[in-house]
Formats: sequence, structure tokens, C-alpha cells
Amino acid sequence: MHETIALHIKSAEQIAILTGAGVSTASGIPDFRSSEGLWTEDHDREYYMSTDYFFHDPEDFWKKYKAIFRMKLLKNYRPNLVHQFIKELEADDRDVSVITQNVDGLHSLAGSSRVLEYHGTLNRSSCPDCGRSYSLDEVMRVAVPVCEDCGSVLKPDVLLFGDLITAHDEAESIIEKADLLLVMGTSLFVTPFNLLPYLAYEQENTTTILINNEPTDKDHLFDYVMHEDLSEAITEIKENM
Repeated sequence: MHETIALHIKSAEQIAILTGAGVSTASGIPDFRSSEGLWTEDHDREYYMSTDYFFHDPEDFWKKYKAIFRMKLLKNYRPNLVHQFIKELEADDRDVSVITQNVDGLHSLAGSSRVLEYHGTLNRSSCPDCGRSYSLDEVMRVAVPVCEDCGSVLKPDVLLFGDLITAHDEAESIIEKADLLLVMGTSLFVTPFNLLPYLAYEQENTTTILINNEPTDKDHLFDYVMHEDLSEAITEIKENM
């Protein structure tokens, strides 16, 4: 199957790629929703990482936010061979768009030109009042970052529980133009991100491929499904391209 998938990827001109936590785990970033992830350590984390809690107690929110997402370690993470493979697909003037659930910024760091961060990013924060944006380095200098212009406590640009999804329409537009949808490293559990493959499934001229280390309840939507370690699968696919 590696050879068949490689052929489809090589011949595609408009590629949409959906990525989840499995793409970043090879870079050392834990899957927060897996059985071994940080979310299982404290059932209150979804409450603490919510918009409601941010506005209720912004100082304690920032303390927990930095601990949960291990903010001090974020700069130590580097793109892995999967990120690099996605970047390399842009060769020959092909249109490659990445729609990622990941908030680590590694797709952009790897050099991918078109990255839609569906759940936002850990690498920036913004003032909820005036909109001024701040980098991760600026946010890490103090325990509770505040806006230099208006003094309001900054809010991370990562999507918190209770925030509205704003990227879904753009993601659908990308998939509508694609002749190949490649989904990697996601269980397709989180809504509405997991609704995106349905759109490609309904399109006659879109080939759909899923590579994940375990089955999902969306496997039936795809033309080709591989349950395999992602790094190993991509290595095999590259050898056949």
C-alpha cells in the first residue's frame, strides 16, 4: 500500500493535509488527550483551560496554562521527518495546504507555506481589549503578561474551551479545492475538526488517505487507510516516491 499511496501523493496537484497530535509526538511533544497525556492527570484541566476561567482568574489561569503546556520547553521542540515531508511536497509548484489541530507551530517552523492553525497557536498571545499581539518570548518574561498599551491581561492565541471555532469555513474551502486529502496522526475525535473528512468523502475527484497508529471511527470515509507508526509509514512512502 505504501507504493500506491506514494503514487497518489506524487500525482496530486492540490493537496490538503489534516494533522493531529501524532505528527508532533515524534518531536517529543506529548499527546495531551492520549491515555499517557497530561489531560488524564487532572480532570479539571478543561475547566482551567477555558475562556470562562481566564476571565474569572487570569493570574491563576496563566500559572496553570504555562504548566500544562510546558511553555518553558516549547522552544526546545523541533520539526521531525513528518513535518519535513509535508514541506517537501510543495516542490514542483504544487499547492499544499496544512490544516492542523496542533498548536506548537512546528509546521511553520519546518517551512510549510500554507498552514491553517485550526486550534490556534501557543507561540502568540493577544490583548483581548486592543488586539495587540505578543510573541512567546515576550509572554515568558513575566508570570502574568499584560498589554503594554492598555494594561489588560493577555489571552493566549490558542483556542480555549468555550472559544468559538473561526477557521472551519476556511478549512472547508481548502478541502473543496483539493484533489487529494491526506490525514495524519489524528484520531478524528474532536468536533468540528472531525467533520472535515466528510467533505472530501462527498467529492468524486478527491482521493482520501488516512495514516494513524490506531483505527478511528472515521476510517470508512477514506479510500486508503494505514494503521502504522507515522514516522515509519512516511519513511516507506518517501522511498516509493
